Amino acid sequence: MNTSLAQPLHYAEGYEPWVSKEWKVAIPAFLGVICLAGFAGNVCVIGILLYNSKKGKPSMIHSLILNLSFADLLLVLFVVPFRAAAYSKGAWSLGWFLCKTSVWFQDACMTAKSLTIAVVAKTCFMYANNPAKQVTIKWHTICAVLLVIWLVALGIPLPLWFFSSLRESERGSALCIMVIPSQAHEFMSAFVKLYPLAVFCAPLTFAFFYFWRAYGRCQRRGTKTQNLRNQIRSRCLTMMLLRVTVTSTVMWLPNWISWLWLWHQTKYGPAPPQGFMATTQVVMFAISSANPFIFVLMSEEFREGFKGLWKRLTMKKPLPSPEDQEKTAAENDSEGIPEPVSIPSPEAVTPDQEKEPPPLSHSSESMEIKKEMPVLPDVEQFWHDREAVPDAQDNDPIPWEHEGQETEKKPI
Repeated sequence: MNTSLAQPLHYAEGYEPWVSKEWKVAIPAFLGVICLAGFAGNVCVIGILLYNSKKGKPSMIHSLILNLSFADLLLVLFVVPFRAAAYSKGAWSLGWFLCKTSVWFQDACMTAKSLTIAVVAKTCFMYANNPAKQVTIKWHTICAVLLVIWLVALGIPLPLWFFSSLRESERGSALCIMVIPSQAHEFMSAFVKLYPLAVFCAPLTFAFFYFWRAYGRCQRRGTKTQNLRNQIRSRCLTMMLLRVTVTSTVMWLPNWISWLWLWHQTKYGPAPPQGFMATTQVVMFAISSANPFIFVLMSEEFREGFKGLWKRLTMKKPLPSPEDQEKTAAENDSEGIPEPVSIPSPEAVTPDQEKEPPPLSHSSESMEIKKEMPVLPDVEQFWHDREAVPDAQDNDPIPWEHEGQETEKKPI
């Protein structure tokens, strides 16, 4: 293990394909798409969660989902663009500071996501265990949990920061590689074995265990309607978070396979293929753009939030200028139409309101009410016969006494 750590060349940024020209174009293109999609999706998720938090009490699950999206946003803003630049040039030209901090910050964000998934699984189980129970959580408790997650996530990958160094290759280009001193070989031999267990295996195994228990709780039928509704809601929440966990595990697993291959290869042993190393990193970064789509597909709350945001962006109209208002007022005066007292704002006007007819008068309203009220056929025939009789006969209190007089007055 000591010789395997000292002799092979370990790139701090993964494997930089400076040999193949095709990879210099393909990998940055994929990373650019992931960066744009991840930025748009995670910004929308964070905006929806912050907007919903202003309406009600703070929620631990929503806060953890917010932390997950925040970590994804940090990755697509401060890691993916620099990784795309390194792949496109085939050399590290971004300076010493980014060489020291890039891998450390990437692993810190991924570790924060893994720990957040573990905590949200435990919280989901607590909610599924008793969905009808109203739990009030204070903001300082939520902030303390998130602070602990980030402190642990920033501290675990610190050895990657210490041993990252900028060196010059035989061709004269700069490379960001891992340089391990001889006195740190034993430490790194233990670190490369324990690091995947602490960051990947343990948190996700913990999360799957509690998601399995939460799903079992959700299968129980409630006796009351309110309990059944809460149970359905907890089941949907559990399935959404479980889908996020499965997606993150499957897409992150190839990167750990390449990690173990790199750190355990011998001097004359087979090196990981160039395309495999690049693909594993692209798939790992794609998690940041996949999570927002899972939230939209699996959660009605996020769907409604995205629809509301889309309506605000597409249906907002510019306010009329003063010249247009004066022109409209002049046309109304010339046509004899009184000018309306107030003009509704464009945000308050919807297409359904624009198509509504003008208000009806009292008589027309009564006619509408009559049309809406159903009339039975026999009742309609009765009133039709009554209307056919003359008014005089209708007003005569004793019609049977005048029947004889009417026959006498007829000419013979």
